[in-house]
Amino acid sequence: MTGHVFSSEPELIQGGMGVGISSWQLARSVAEAGENIGRPVLGVVSGIGLATTMVVRLRNGDSSTRRALEAFPVPEIAQGIIERYWLNTNRSSLSRTPLKPEILVNGSDERKAEFTRLLIAVNFAEVWLAKQGHSGPVGINYLEKVQLPRLPEIFGALLGGVDYVLMGAGIPNQVPGVLDGLADWKEVSYKIHVAGSEKYVLSFDPKAIIPQQYRMPLTRPKFLAIVSHHVLAQALALKATGEVDGFVVEGPIAGGHNAPARGKEFSESGEPVYTERDKPDLAKIRGLGKPFWLAGGYASPEKLREAKSMGAAGIQVGSAFALCDESRLRDDIKRELRRKSYSGVIEVMANPVISPSGYPFQVVRLEGSLSDPEVYGARKRKCRMGYLVEAYRTAKGGIGFRCPAEPVKAYVKKGGDVDSTQGRVCICTGLAAASADGQLRQAASEPPIVTLGQDHSFIRSMLPSADGSYSSEDVIRSILSIAPSGRSEGRATVSTAETGGRVPKSTTAE
Repeated sequence: MTGHVFSSEPELIQGGMGVGISSWQLARSVAEAGENIGRPVLGVVSGIGLATTMVVRLRNGDSSTRRALEAFPVPEIAQGIIERYWLNTNRSSLSRTPLKPEILVNGSDERKAEFTRLLIAVNFAEVWLAKQGHSGPVGINYLEKVQLPRLPEIFGALLGGVDYVLMGAGIPNQVPGVLDGLADWKEVSYKIHVAGSEKYVLSFDPKAIIPQQYRMPLTRPKFLAIVSHHVLAQALALKATGEVDGFVVEGPIAGGHNAPARGKEFSESGEPVYTERDKPDLAKIRGLGKPFWLAGGYASPEKLREAKSMGAAGIQVGSAFALCDESRLRDDIKRELRRKSYSGVIEVMANPVISPSGYPFQVVRLEGSLSDPEVYGARKRKCRMGYLVEAYRTAKGGIGFRCPAEPVKAYVKKGGDVDSTQGRVCICTGLAAASADGQLRQAASEPPIVTLGQDHSFIRSMLPSADGSYSSEDVIRSILSIAPSGRSEGRATVSTAETGGRVPKSTTAE
């Protein structure tokens, strides 16, 4: 087993965002731009929901996804996935969607194997595509709260040659050991949380999936834990199952999920109140002897210099990349968010109850999205993807799964507390609906949920006008204080006036 060696740690890490927002196109453009300008920049793909976004791409005839699958080490596995999903857009076949992750616990051996192969292949494909055409580093981002598909997902990323694995939204203490084992082709296990204090163990043997003749040496990627406080960083450094190679220290204004505030106070708008108790002691993190990056409102040259002055290797940036040309955020949503940010009228709220995970979640107030009370009230509650579910012990002694965003009666019948359902949103489906690759064109009816960080001061240094656009390279050059390439000059997008500023329910995935 060997480790990746780079001349230096990246100064800038591109955030791994949403379901399909940080796609291979974005990660590749970031890593390639860093290589071209001679500065270490880490491109990151989101590993959340790839079994959905990849299937959508295949059904819509995406040649890049097919090409990546054709590069998969086991041709029979790739061919089986292609035969099942390629250009399969008939409404009568929509039931042939990827299975929910809970099948890995409760399914037959055949169905478990089918979903495991899909998870491995799609994670391989996303990383493989992101790494083509350059030698810059590529990472993949997962959420600790999404535990069920963890082992085959990570193995697929290793097969694709991923350089970094990043993980937050929980305590990812098991991941370093998993990386060690999988890089040596060993069987690994993962304890998933069951309601109460119980654990359920999932096991995975890579040798059972990849026949001997297709096995190759694997490289153990670096592992970066995303934390909000020095206490968690210290615990991971001491008690993780293997080496933690660094930390991304994320503040409460960063987009997506945030760590809960240590106090129980809320502002007049209903947001959690963060105090001095929530601020990490960077000296203690620095004392661990590991590189760390700061995230949440750091998208500027000044903030990069500030981070380095405090001992950080650099920064992680999300929102600026989410709104760039190469991200797979739906174009109609992207145009509206750019316009609102540029005009200074964008509103982002840290909602403490909206996510089934129980973590606060940054939500953009956007008409036509699930932040709109009318849209939220009109949506029929349904758990379509099943990633943020909670495991529980059934009356018969088995393992069941429930989600506070599913139909209330179903959740309560499974032993859930009715109060936990109030205000919950199906984050999995909502985030997928915000992606250009999240829904089939023929069945695109789900309203989106949109997340960004609370700092948008970067936007005017990127955009030539409210209706303009910018590239990932523009973000990198701006933050690293490198002269613009000139590629974005005069570029403009269609004004949101054509839709009246409203986010339509669906868009094509072209």
